[in-house]
Amino acid sequence: VAGLYVTLHAEFLAAVQVIVYAGAILVLYLFVVMLLNVKREDRYHPQLPIGAFLGLVIVTEVLLLAFQRRESDVPAMPPPGSVAQVVGNTETIGDVLYTTYLFPFEVASLILLVAMIGAIVLAKRDLFEQQ
Repeated sequence: VAGLYVTLHAEFLAAVQVIVYAGAILVLYLFVVMLLNVKREDRYHPQLPIGAFLGLVIVTEVLLLAFQRRESDVPAMPPPGSVAQVVGNTETIGDVLYTTYLFPFEVASLILLVAMIGAIVLAKRDLFEQQ
């Protein structure tokens, strides 16, 4: 989706989306590592050749699709200025966010604050119970 924002000349939205989704994936991995408490075992080595082969097949398919050229009458990008004036201006996004959508923005920030405080309380409770 971030690529679509770039083609619409909304680079700020593309960068924000990539950063937010990368952070979400990192938090997901962190929760998986923390909650599963997986012990490292060496029994997965027989699966390494199969995984390497499947990875090579997937990379090859992606490269073939990336370098395959198709001819089409439909333009790849919209006319310049048609969408960029509405979506791509960072100042316009900030103005709308802090005027029209101020209340939903504040509600979302309070929900995130309560979630952070709850996570800290739950983590600290486990530390005190162990001691």
